[in-house]
Parts: sequence; structure tokens; C-alpha cells
Amino acid sequence: MVIRGKVWKFGDNVDTDQIIPARYLNTSDPYELAQHVMEDSEHTNFAKDHQKGDIIVAGKNFGSGSSREHAPIAIKYAGVPVVIAKSFARIFFRNAINIGLPIVEAPQAVDEINHGDEVEVDLEKGIIKNITTGKEYQATRFPQELQAILKAGGLMEYAKQKLKGNA
Repeated sequence: MVIRGKVWKFGDNVDTDQIIPARYLNTSDPYELAQHVMEDSEHTNFAKDHQKGDIIVAGKNFGSGSSREHAPIAIKYAGVPVVIAKSFARIFFRNAINIGLPIVEAPQAVDEINHGDEVEVDLEKGIIKNITTGKEYQATRFPQELQAILKAGGLMEYAKQKLKGNA
């Protein structure tokens, strides 16, 4: 799967309260959550100003904080097809895979990609290409099993396909 989009760049330690503020946790509607994604981050207007298909690029420890599933859900339903970061908090990593949000660790790419750049991410090959600069980066590739979960749209969909004998 190849994903292409414009970059929104964020710094280190973007926690789940910045991704989806706790004041919105009284809903489980993913589309309502998406309307407030990144509202308490450095890009407070992200939810209003980003376009479907835009990509989040962030520093280290993205998704730290509480274990709420709401954070990757808000990102996914806001139309963000992938998050690239230097590293992810482990619980965010697990929640993102479980709901089918592709995440990619690529420290060098994060250092060299700028806000507004256009990038292309090949999830199967683990390659990120900065279309704006022409540079390519190798990202950490997921094992086949995790790729299959992402391709299915998340752990529940993957399990349903496995039970039907389709995965």
C-alpha cells in the first residue's frame, strides 16, 4: 500500500491529551472525535485546516500519556492515512495497530521532512520518499502479521477474516 500526502509536522512528546483532549472523551463517535483531533497541540487548527490524506510527522514518543483508544481513532477518522514519527509510546503503538491506523518509525526522515512537504509512504517496503526534496528513507518495516492486520483495517476485521478463512 502506497500513501501520498502533505505533511503536518509536530514535535516530540505529543501526548494523548494533545491528540484528543479529555474534554471530548464523553463521546465514542469517531467522527465527532475527529473534529477535535490535535486541538491542544502546537497546530490548534489542525482539525479545521488539514485535508483528508494529509500525513502527521512527529518527533519521539508520539502518543504518550493515557492508554485511551480515542487518540488513534480520532487521527484515523480525521482522514490521516499514516503517522510517521521517531518513536511511538507502546500503548499508542498497540492501539493504532488494533484500529488499523498505519504508523511508521523513521527517525532520519522525521529530521529531514518539513511541514508542508509532500511525501509518499510505501508501507510494504518500508520506504518513505519526500516528493518535495526527492530524498528517500528506510523506515522500520512491520512483520507480515502486523501488515495483514493493518491491511484488514484493524485487529477486529483481521480476526473476522481469519475466522472466515480469508486471511
